[in-house]
Amino acid sequence: MIPTYYYVALSAIMFAIGVIGVLVRRNVLVTFMSVEMMLNAANLVLVAFAFARQDILGQVIVFFVIVVAAAEVAVGLALLVTIFRTRQTTNVDDMTLLKG
Repeated sequence: MIPTYYYVALSAIMFAIGVIGVLVRRNVLVTFMSVEMMLNAANLVLVAFAFARQDILGQVIVFFVIVVAAAEVAVGLALLVTIFRTRQTTNVDDMTLLKG
């Protein structure tokens, strides 16, 4: 059996990569994927601790988080496509104005 702290360490690395991706990259799509990576890192920790405690509640919470994340991806990508069609760019710095 793999120790729980391996999963926690992997989750911390994934979360750090996600944070670096959000802070460094200027492309909206890469930023969006980095946020999703941070969400998956949090899910990994929840599942690891639920498995270590032999409790199903953490896995149920992860299921609902994944459902909400799927809805978020659908809405986020729709917004991203709409913004790209109107502005012809996916650069974060170019999207500072609310009016086009």
